[in-house]
Amino acid sequence: MWRRDVTEAVASEILDRFRALRVRRRSPSTLYAEAFAISTELGWAKTYDAEFLALARLEAAVVLTTDSRLRRGADRTGLVIGPTELATP
Repeated sequence: MWRRDVTEAVASEILDRFRALRVRRRSPSTLYAEAFAISTELGWAKTYDAEFLALARLEAAVVLTTDSRLRRGADRTGLVIGPTELATP
């Protein structure tokens, strides 16, 4: 909405649909240690992006992203995929 890419009505609908997904917040006690290890492994100065990767590793999941910078930087971890790599039924 801030950039005027979507209307308030569309933004409200997106938020309602997101809430319907029943996403749970996860913060394992080892998250920050794992993020630090990943950022060190990848040579990153900050752990912000590494926290997403750490949670994925701890939950045996992957991070779906359209962020090409994150994808390039984390590709060797095997924890990041792009939309074109989603499995289709």
